[in-house]
Amino acid sequence: MFREMIRKKQQLSYDECVCILKKEPRGVLSVLGDDGYPYGMPLNHYYCDEDGKLYFHSGKAGHKVDAVRKHDKASFCVYDEGFRKDGEWALNIRSVIVFGRIEFVEDRAKIYDIAEKLSLKFTDDREYIQREIDRSGPGTLMFALCPEHITGKIVNEA
Repeated sequence: MFREMIRKKQQLSYDECVCILKKEPRGVLSVLGDDGYPYGMPLNHYYCDEDGKLYFHSGKAGHKVDAVRKHDKASFCVYDEGFRKDGEWALNIRSVIVFGRIEFVEDRAKIYDIAEKLSLKFTDDREYIQREIDRSGPGTLMFALCPEHITGKIVNEA
């Protein structure tokens, strides 16, 4: 169902892909939007080791939520900051694309737990995180991308 990578020498291992998903704070979620137009939006995310899902938080209404409720298939693309080899100007960038289906999280305790874990990617100020969860938690929608296919590669900009 999913295409094989053409340039297999550039392909990252599954473990490298997961490492990037865990480390990088944000990526672009793409869904099928209004009138069949692709709709991609930058989002921060949390990769959960326990279930292998990517979690996102959102408001309870909007284009993204409407699109996902109509069509649960999505892709999520993440890429790192890149690196330069000694003496080269071009960046080497590692990217990961996750294909899967979206499911909504209904359990409020799980929503708050994931919100805390996601927040810890940005700050270790637990008091601040708790205040934000107390303030915004009741209005927060949480959804997960359940991976069906994960692929990654490294490319050189040259």
